[in-house]
Amino acid sequence: MDNKKKIILLVDDDEDYLFQTRMNIEQFGFRVVTAESQAEAEKLLETLKPDLAILDLMMEKDDSGFILAYKLKRKYPDVPVIIATAVTAETGMTFGVSTEEERKWIKADLYIEKGIRADQLHREIVKLLKL
Repeated sequence: MDNKKKIILLVDDDEDYLFQTRMNIEQFGFRVVTAESQAEAEKLLETLKPDLAILDLMMEKDDSGFILAYKLKRKYPDVPVIIATAVTAETGMTFGVSTEEERKWIKADLYIEKGIRADQLHREIVKLLKL
């Protein structure tokens, strides 16, 4: 399958992270649509069904990524969601999606800490998209 047809929604309020991650994902051969806030992403999702979404956790609010993941999964349950965050480094709080209990309230397919290498991110995207 041609990656060019696959659209990745990338949402983060850190412009530098957004730019760098977008460049990496485009180099993997995917199309990337970006948003800098939960509100902007929600507006995009009114007319866009991405093939996969990568969401920051803390944007307008500390839980913006969780809220956005919930809304995205409610509208498009088959779209894989990755939450990419530095929350543990910044706050000491830890989250994950490894248990059934965590998956019930964290509507994400994968939870990663920011700083993931590009090749690791590529592997995770390919795995979630089943390419």
